[in-house]
Amino acid sequence: MTLITALDLASVLVFAITGALVGARAQLDVVGFAFVACLTAVGGGTVRDLLLGRDPVFWIADGTPVALAALVALIVFFTHHLLQSRLTWIVWLDAVALSVAVAAGVGVAAGLGQGIWVQLVMGIVTGSMGGLMRDVVCNEVPLVLKQGELYVTAALAGGAAAVLARELGAGQWPVLAACAAVTFGLRAGSIRYGWRLPSFRARPPRS
Repeated sequence: MTLITALDLASVLVFAITGALVGARAQLDVVGFAFVACLTAVGGGTVRDLLLGRDPVFWIADGTPVALAALVALIVFFTHHLLQSRLTWIVWLDAVALSVAVAAGVGVAAGLGQGIWVQLVMGIVTGSMGGLMRDVVCNEVPLVLKQGELYVTAALAGGAAAVLARELGAGQWPVLAACAAVTFGLRAGSIRYGWRLPSFRARPPRS
């Protein structure tokens, strides 16, 4: 198993947990849990592979990601009541999954010989699209769109850290570790300390 494949599977695992927990908040049945978990787990990687022209898409080439996501959904379906605050778990697990998925996206694009901007975009796409689909389907306010929060910004900064580390001559492990660390650090700071970007505020009309 390659490092990129391992990162994809790790992000699938953690994103599947968040999808299943959102399914619990939406009071779905077990099939709904599995659907949302799988959608969240493979959504970002699917969009990435389609944009990059990878054939076949990663979970079609190997069904392990979908099977893993479905198994996670089943486990969460029977155990979610043990958690005191599902929303807190969703937010923090999503931050972990984001950091891993961004690294995977950057790594896949780099491995295909894509340029720097494509690598950055694929990191963002891989990290954010699954969670966006999850929240839209379950009628939640998407984490990626919450006012001022560092989400896409964290993913972009993580991708930039990977590119910089590679330009400095670092190997694959340090490059992807830097990507994940910067992404998680910024996202965690936004969650824990309220780090925000300036938000648009409409000015009152002139009298």
